[in-house]
Amino acid sequence: MRSEEEMYHLILQKAQLDERIRGVLLNGSRANKHVKPDRLQDFDIMYVVTELTSFIEDSRWVDYFGPRLIMQLPDESALFPNDTSKETFAYLMQFEDGNRIDLTLISSETVKKQTKLDSLTKVLLDKDQLFTNLPESDETDYLVSLPSEAEFNDCINEFWWVSTYVAKGLARKEITYAKAMLDGPVRDMFLLALNWKLVAQSNQPLNLGKNGKFLQSYLTTEEWRALLTTYSNGEIQSTWEALFNMCAFFMAISDYIELKLEYKNKTKQEKILTYLEKLKNNQ
Repeated sequence: MRSEEEMYHLILQKAQLDERIRGVLLNGSRANKHVKPDRLQDFDIMYVVTELTSFIEDSRWVDYFGPRLIMQLPDESALFPNDTSKETFAYLMQFEDGNRIDLTLISSETVKKQTKLDSLTKVLLDKDQLFTNLPESDETDYLVSLPSEAEFNDCINEFWWVSTYVAKGLARKEITYAKAMLDGPVRDMFLLALNWKLVAQSNQPLNLGKNGKFLQSYLTTEEWRALLTTYSNGEIQSTWEALFNMCAFFMAISDYIELKLEYKNKTKQEKILTYLEKLKNNQ
């Protein structure tokens, strides 16, 4: 596997040799001083270019970065179409040696029109002095703040509303549907509320990572174990247990937020929990 130094050299060398490339920016976790580096981190790179067309029409130029295992062009996807009005183009490349570059092209003119870049941005190369006033890279855009009372109640409502879908799916033995609901919208609200609880507890905004990947650092051992019990295997009984474990944890979280922020919870959680239990017991 090529080293971090080798990859940066390759990325910068390509930019220095190609006059169409006017700047190189680094985004993502490698631009975040609070994230512990590891060999699995992507290189989230942005090439600021004079124009996009020549880079898109002939993609052989990315062969410069080495043998690829797989490449994805999200802006050309028929299955997951992107916003065609965006003035960017991305090459997502997983290399055979284990390195990965997520390379986005953006024109200099588009950059000049932007009022703000992602807060996690470091300048690696700036041929035209476009980024002389760019602030130091930080987590500002990724910090979770406290919710409004309306947001708090919407989160609770969504959690319990979709929890009934999970229970109905399990009662019908529709395990794939039930798990999709549990690990999709229900878990999204659960993690959102948990994030808010931790922010309220710490009295400051926090970056808890995509899908809560940094949560373990902020939870007690007991809380972490409780969180893990909200994940099930492919069995009906295990998924029932995960659902009720998540409900219990969620109620504790929402009670804490309600008390801490002096909000009023409008959802009758205990009644919904009783309804879920009746579905489980075929009542």
